[in-house]
Amino acid sequence: MSGHAHVDGQLPHEPEKATLEGRNKVLGFWLFLGGETVLFGTLFSAFLALRHQVGDGNPTANELFELPTVALATFILLTSSLTSVFAIQSMHTNRVKSMINWLIITVIFGLAFLGLEIYEFTNYVHEGHKFSTSAFSTSFYTLVGFHGAHVLFGVLWISILIAQVFKKGLNVVTAPKIYVAGMYWHFIDVVWVFIFTVVYLMGKVG
Repeated sequence: MSGHAHVDGQLPHEPEKATLEGRNKVLGFWLFLGGETVLFGTLFSAFLALRHQVGDGNPTANELFELPTVALATFILLTSSLTSVFAIQSMHTNRVKSMINWLIITVIFGLAFLGLEIYEFTNYVHEGHKFSTSAFSTSFYTLVGFHGAHVLFGVLWISILIAQVFKKGLNVVTAPKIYVAGMYWHFIDVVWVFIFTVVYLMGKVG
């Protein structure tokens, strides 16, 4: 990292917007997130239409969901959103080491969330709630699993960016990548808030 210290010190306050290419990346990613919003909206609609379609003898949402586990996962993911904010703030003040540390913590929180989700899904399968058990189970695993896949992608993406910063330093090329990765991470956190509310809280109250 020392080989990039002088270059890093010359970066503008918002290096992700310092070049036309960087600004285009940010704008293009906003458009991408718009498409993702439509896709998740479709999955939410399907879940709401099918959430009461439970076969005879199959567990219902109220019987399945354990809110303490889901609440812990929610706390972890929302905390990771905060650590990603700290990473971007560190980037804007050219504190590269601090930025990397916050990104690493974000990745760790993301992995912890995925671990809890795998634990949750495993318990559901043991209780007879499999992907093809009912229309409810299919729509549940499709929505929540699709979000989990996005979290996994985000973890891998941020990990690759951390490696790039170690190799190339923080500059007007790597900064936009880190910024849009932070946008992506906030997006999947917001989607999870809706999942927690629509799937789990509404499921428990019937």
